[in-house]
Amino acid sequence: MCGIVGATSDRNVVPILIEGIRRLEYRGYDSTGLAVVNGGASPILERLVSTARVADLAAQADALHLKATTGISHTRWATHGAPTSDNAHPHLSGGEIAVVHNGIIENFEALRDKLAAQGYTFRTQTDTEVIAHLVHAHWHADDCHDLLVAVRRAIAEFKGAYAIAVISTRERGRVIGARQGSPLLVGIGDHDHFLASDASALLPVTRHVAYLEEGDVADVRSEWFAIFDAHGERVSRTVVEVQSGGDAVELGPYRHFMQKEIFEQPRAVADTLDGIAAITPALFGARAPDILPHVDSVLILACGTSYYSSLVAKQWIETLARVPCTVEIASEYRYRESVPNANALVVVVSQSGETADTLAALDHAKSLGHRHTLAICNVATSAMVRQTEMVFLTRAGTEIGVASTKAFTTQLAAQFLLALTLAKLRGRLSEEEEGRSLDALRHIPAAIRGALALEPHLIGWAQHFAARDHALFLGRGLHYPIALEGALKLKEISYIHAEAYPAGELKHGPLALVDAKMPVVAIAPNDTLLEKLKSNLQEVRARGGELFVVADLDSHLSVGDGIHLIRVAEHRGLLSPIVHVVPLQLLAYHTAVMRGTDVDKPRNLAKSVTVE
Repeated sequence: MCGIVGATSDRNVVPILIEGIRRLEYRGYDSTGLAVVNGGASPILERLVSTARVADLAAQADALHLKATTGISHTRWATHGAPTSDNAHPHLSGGEIAVVHNGIIENFEALRDKLAAQGYTFRTQTDTEVIAHLVHAHWHADDCHDLLVAVRRAIAEFKGAYAIAVISTRERGRVIGARQGSPLLVGIGDHDHFLASDASALLPVTRHVAYLEEGDVADVRSEWFAIFDAHGERVSRTVVEVQSGGDAVELGPYRHFMQKEIFEQPRAVADTLDGIAAITPALFGARAPDILPHVDSVLILACGTSYYSSLVAKQWIETLARVPCTVEIASEYRYRESVPNANALVVVVSQSGETADTLAALDHAKSLGHRHTLAICNVATSAMVRQTEMVFLTRAGTEIGVASTKAFTTQLAAQFLLALTLAKLRGRLSEEEEGRSLDALRHIPAAIRGALALEPHLIGWAQHFAARDHALFLGRGLHYPIALEGALKLKEISYIHAEAYPAGELKHGPLALVDAKMPVVAIAPNDTLLEKLKSNLQEVRARGGELFVVADLDSHLSVGDGIHLIRVAEHRGLLSPIVHVVPLQLLAYHTAVMRGTDVDKPRNLAKSVTVE
C-alpha cells in the first residue's frame, strides 16, 4: 500500500526519492509524486505527480533536470478521492508546506470544516490535504514558527492512523516525520538521513534504521536526527541493520513476479524448515518454552490469504494437539464483544507484519487481557514481530506480486510446526510420530515441484476459464480453506467472480448457480471424505456443470465427459493442502495472463494493507 520516502542531504536527493518509491511499487499504488525545496534566498516547493508509474515521475524529473537536497516522495493507494493528479501526494499548503501521508484521518471532515472557516481552500477530496493545511495553520501561529512544534500540535488533533513526512520552505534541510498506527522509520547515513515507511526503500543508501514507535515524532536533518515520544520527551530507538534481499527483486526468466514466486515455493518451504531437527517450543523464540506448555487454547487473527492458511491451522491444532482453536478475521475481531482468556495463545499471521487490521486486532487482544502472543511473519523487522512475545519467521523471501503465493505455503509450514509443538507438549506426539511428521514436511518441497510440473495442463484449463465470468470452487475438510484460497487468487488477478463452498453445502444454495457456463473446481485428495466428495461432484455433473478436479495420484477418479482431471503426488495426509494449492495458483496466474490483466499489480489492491 502507500509508500513514503523522505531525504535530507548535502547531495541531490531526487534520485534517492524516486528509487525509494520505485522499490515500493510492489505494494500497490495508483498515483505517485514528490516535492522538493528549491531556490536560493526565496525557497520554493516544486511538486511533480503522476497517475502512471514511478517511471513516468522519473521522466518528468529528468526532463526538468530537477535537483534538491531536501524532499519527500510517495506512492498512493486511493482511499479518499479518485486516483487523479490533484489527489496525488504530496499535498501543499500556502506554497510553504508539503506533506505525504499513509493511513486515514477519521475526523478529517470536522478538521476541514474548521480550516475552511479560517480561510483555507480545499482542492482535493483527500483527508491528507487537511494535514497540510493544519500544519500550516499551526506553523503560522504567533507562538510557533517551528515545523516540529507545528507537526506535534497538528497530530494532537488527529483521530485515526497515520505516518507522515513534512517539509517546509522556511526550514530547508529538515524533514519531520510522525506515526500512529502506520509504520515509519528513520534511515541513518553519514551526511544524510532519511524517512521511509519500509526499510527496503532505503537499501541503496543505508541499511541502518531506527523504527519509530506509536506516537513518535522524528526531526531529521542531514547531519543528525532526533526522536520524541508521544509526551514530547526525546528518546532513543534501537538502530538495527537491515539485511538486503539479494536478487529477490529481479524477475529473471519469468514473465511476472507472481509466476516466479509460485516456482520459488519449493525453496521457500525448504528454507522455512531448514535446520529443524526436532519439534521444540524453542522454534518460536526464547520465551516459548515457558509459555507454550501452559496455554489452554489458541486464537488466530489474520486477514485475506493469511486467514485462509489459519483455517487450515485450526484443523491441524485441534486434530493433533486437541487444543481448542478459534480463527478470527482481524478486521472484524475488535468490533464485537468477545470472551478473553488470559491463558490463550494469540497468534497473528501476516506476510508483511504491517497489516493494519491485524496489528489493531493484536492491540485489542492485549487490551482485553490476553498475555501470550506469537507472530508468524515473513519480515523480521516488521511492527508485528516487534510487538509479540514470540515469533516464527517464515523464509519466503521478498514477495513482489500482490497476490500472495509463497507466503501462504510457508505460513502453512510454520503453522503445522506449531500444531506439532502443542501436540508434543501435551503428550500427543510420540517420538516415532514426530520423526514421521518431520520426514513428511521435508518431502513437501519435492511434492510441490511435482505439482509445478503440471503447469502445461493448467494452461489448458486456463483457456476454459479465461472466457468465463464466474467460477465455483469446492473442497471438504482441510481442503475447504484451499478452495477459498483458490477462489481468492482467481478473483484477485483475473477479475473473474469466484466463490468457494464446502462441497457438502452445494445442495443448500450454490447448486442453483451451476450450469454449463459455470466451471467448477474441486479439490479431491484421497482422504476419508473422498467418497462424500464424489457424490457432490455427481450433483454438479447432473446439472450440466463442467468439472475441473485436482486429485491425488492414488485417488480413484477418472476423466469423463465434462470432467477434467489432474493428479498431484500421492496423498500427503494432513500436509496435503500445501501441495493442492499450487495448481490453483497456476490456474489463476495463467487465466489472468490470457485475459491481459496486470498480474503483479491487480487493480484496486495493494500488497501491504496499512489502512483499516
